[in-house]
Amino acid sequence: MSSNTGPFSTGPSTSGPFSPGPGDVEDLSPAERYRASAERRAEAATRLGSFIRTLDFELDDFQRQACRSLESGKGVLVAAPTGAGKTIVGEFAIYLALNRGLKAFYTTPIKALSNQKFTELGEKYGTENVGLLTGDTSINGEAPVVVMTTEVLRNMLYADSATLDDLGYVVMDEVHYLADRFRGAVWEEVIIHLPSEVQVVSLSATVSNAEEFGAWLDTVRGDTDIIVSEHRPVPLWQHVMVGRRIMDLFAGETTFDEIAPAVDSAGDGQPEPVKDRSGNRGFDVNPELLTVARSESQQGFRSRPGRGQRGRRGNDRPVRSVEQAGVRRASRPQVIASLDRMDLLPAITFIFSRAGCDAAVAQCVSSGLWLTTEKEQRIIAARVDEAGHDIPPDDLDVLGFWTWRDGLLRGFAAHHAGMLPTFKEVVEKLFVDGLVKAVFATETLALGVNMPARSVVLEKLDKFNGEAHVDITAGEYTQLTGRAGRRGIDVEGHAVVLWQPGTDPTAVAGLASRRTYPLNSSFRPTYNMSINLLAQFGRARAREILESSFAQFQADRSVVGLARQVRSREESLAGYAKSMTCHLGDFTEYARLRRELSDAENATSRAKSRARKSVSDDSLARLLPGDVVDVPGGRAPGPAIVLSSDHSSREPRPAVLTLDNQLRRIGTDDLEGPIAPVTRIRIPKSFNAKVPKSRRDLASSARNALRENRPPAPGHNRNHDFGRSAALPNQEKRIADLRRALRAHPCHGCSEREDHARWSERWWKLRRETDGLVRQIQGRTNTIAKTFDRVCDVLSAYGYLDAEADGRLTISPAGQRLRRIYGEKDLLISQSLRLGAFDDLDAIEVAALASVLVYQAKREDRGLRPRMPSVSLETAVDTVIREWSALEDVEEDNKLPLTGEPELGLVWPIYKWARGRHLQDVLSGTDLAAGDFVRWVKQVVDLLDQLAKIPGLEPRLARLCAEAIGLLRRGVVAYSSVL
Repeated sequence: MSSNTGPFSTGPSTSGPFSPGPGDVEDLSPAERYRASAERRAEAATRLGSFIRTLDFELDDFQRQACRSLESGKGVLVAAPTGAGKTIVGEFAIYLALNRGLKAFYTTPIKALSNQKFTELGEKYGTENVGLLTGDTSINGEAPVVVMTTEVLRNMLYADSATLDDLGYVVMDEVHYLADRFRGAVWEEVIIHLPSEVQVVSLSATVSNAEEFGAWLDTVRGDTDIIVSEHRPVPLWQHVMVGRRIMDLFAGETTFDEIAPAVDSAGDGQPEPVKDRSGNRGFDVNPELLTVARSESQQGFRSRPGRGQRGRRGNDRPVRSVEQAGVRRASRPQVIASLDRMDLLPAITFIFSRAGCDAAVAQCVSSGLWLTTEKEQRIIAARVDEAGHDIPPDDLDVLGFWTWRDGLLRGFAAHHAGMLPTFKEVVEKLFVDGLVKAVFATETLALGVNMPARSVVLEKLDKFNGEAHVDITAGEYTQLTGRAGRRGIDVEGHAVVLWQPGTDPTAVAGLASRRTYPLNSSFRPTYNMSINLLAQFGRARAREILESSFAQFQADRSVVGLARQVRSREESLAGYAKSMTCHLGDFTEYARLRRELSDAENATSRAKSRARKSVSDDSLARLLPGDVVDVPGGRAPGPAIVLSSDHSSREPRPAVLTLDNQLRRIGTDDLEGPIAPVTRIRIPKSFNAKVPKSRRDLASSARNALRENRPPAPGHNRNHDFGRSAALPNQEKRIADLRRALRAHPCHGCSEREDHARWSERWWKLRRETDGLVRQIQGRTNTIAKTFDRVCDVLSAYGYLDAEADGRLTISPAGQRLRRIYGEKDLLISQSLRLGAFDDLDAIEVAALASVLVYQAKREDRGLRPRMPSVSLETAVDTVIREWSALEDVEEDNKLPLTGEPELGLVWPIYKWARGRHLQDVLSGTDLAAGDFVRWVKQVVDLLDQLAKIPGLEPRLARLCAEAIGLLRRGVVAYSSVL
């Protein structure tokens, strides 16, 4: 790699032949040198030439090509690895806008990245020329250059904001975010709705279907050039850390740039697995790693427990530990010390757990490890103290400020969503400046924030996705390790995977050699989107617009392949039908009888299973507070006390307290059949599930009741079979009739019956698969428009749309209000307003109720319904929950995604905060981290701000919303950015 003093260096690109850089001229023929010189002279006279003269580094080929396309009036999609310098194309768009007297918007997916770009662009173009608009921040919003989150631009488009006047360029950074299933639709909305004269610059990570995405952009935005560069400007080396030893993953000198092209050469679009030395193609895995894996496997097998020994879970499986297998895993401080010794810092260690990140910093601090000099410590101390200067002193302790400061002074920091935004931004700036040397981060850091490192460490290759532990994908591996190697600083970057028991080096090599990161649309029409489209374009045009989405574009492309499969299978079906012909009769009819008999027997079996589940649900619904049950399985097997009933749910999940004082909910997945109380106790009126002593006392009462074998409440029959012996006479009769018809059919006596039957089974199986493909084709045709029609039906049923005599749909006054409500629960929020849920509340209660419509608890954090702070708030919450339940039924009937359940876990913290309580008091008794609390408060403020600005809103409620915003925006919430 050529040396360069600027932030970027030159390097080859896979995007095609372009003008040579100055260092390449001596390799050209005289004619080529003359042509290159002429091209440089011509370029110097363009705006690109002027822009290049403002830089202190040479542009790469892909950057130059994208900028030329942009200057010629085209849109561009630039897909390149992290750190390749994609943003320079966005900066050229800003340069063009300023030179042409137009506006440029720079959109980002997250506020942290918006703040970062706002600072960078302000330093370059002057703070008077750059603005910032996020959900809770508005700075110089009418400036010629405005940085904003993508949702803000979407809202502007629907409101037809005057800020859009003279808009010439929109840079969409991290555009691959449109695959995000929660927020991705916003990117497509913006791309579709931007005025046609606006040039769009789409910046994406390297995706495997960039051509498909670019083809869609070309369809909806007009002439769009696709520029793909898979070249990493800083070579990336792959390693595995076994114990304290860092070993190369591949034998020989193999970088990431060399692996993927060779792997892709398989020609079928699928990466070729990396083979060991016995293979003929691919790259060799380091034989030392394969030896370690074999040794671990053999020693792990030999280390079975001896007679009288049992495994940790009480079974007789082999107990394999790292130590027994001969590989003692390095501690986190030892990992960092090894990286430091090999000059591989600064490093980002990805740990898929917030608690793990915080624990890693604590372990490094307690180990006595220091990575900073005295001079660096003085600089860090000054910056940290400045960041904490305006934070109320009472809040510093609860925020963990002093622990955080101690780690930073030593060169360590965590980075995750649970941290205060101020703290995260300080960590980012200290790391970029080389003062913090080791950051322990969750995967969210890989999504856009500019924090390149020399090395990236992956503790594990699996993560918890909210439901189960799953392996990370090749795309995620590429995204995480893409942070390694700082352009213009490092000669090479390093990715290090820590050895775990059972690590397969070949599987790791497979991850490291694939670049499969497909961009798949998550777009679907929402209530707000649909009503805004109807208001602006009418139903017919709105359907056309939705059918131009990337989601429909991908669905339409997939239909072509499906139709080809259907044709091929129909030919096979004809051959199968010929092979099952019987001389005694119609074997197709005989096969149909066999199939009907098999289906009837399976249906009977399923009906019995459903009946068993139904009685299990019934047994759960009949449990009462105070019942003591014996839970056979699940997360908390054993005796448990029922704390609250759950009669109304389709799948009852009563809350229980286990005898080891854990709060849980139990469902049918925890049962092996119906459940009945084994005894019963009285729950005191003073019982509070949040108080440990209350839980201990209640568990003790349950133990006493079990010990004394007290009977359960009258009316419970523990020996009742709950209907398990119920017969299914109609189904049994049908099965008997089908068996008689089968024996009476002429083909039943055929000597080749079973041979015909085998062909028949193949025919039926292929027929089912083919019919399924036909249904897929039908389902994918106009999918988005059909969903839109169902959304319109719901909006009409609720009175948001009025049907005119000529069949046109018009927006009702309630619908006009819905147009200004943005969020996942948009219709529920609007309905809550219509039903008067906010009417009898004061400003503090308005803030608390808004949290119910915004907050989303983690699945494991959902517990008992808390008592509300006031009677009026209790009534309002009941109104919201009743309306949500009714809305869910309507959505289910219309086959629409269900609106999320209102969550009450933030009510008390918001209520206390709005009343002026200290942060420690607010967070006490909750599982909320300070950073999470600040983030949720800002989302509540965003909703309140939306409500206050709804046209025609009752003035008193608008005033209360504004007052509530003032009550919430204080302390750490007000001081949450270092700009």
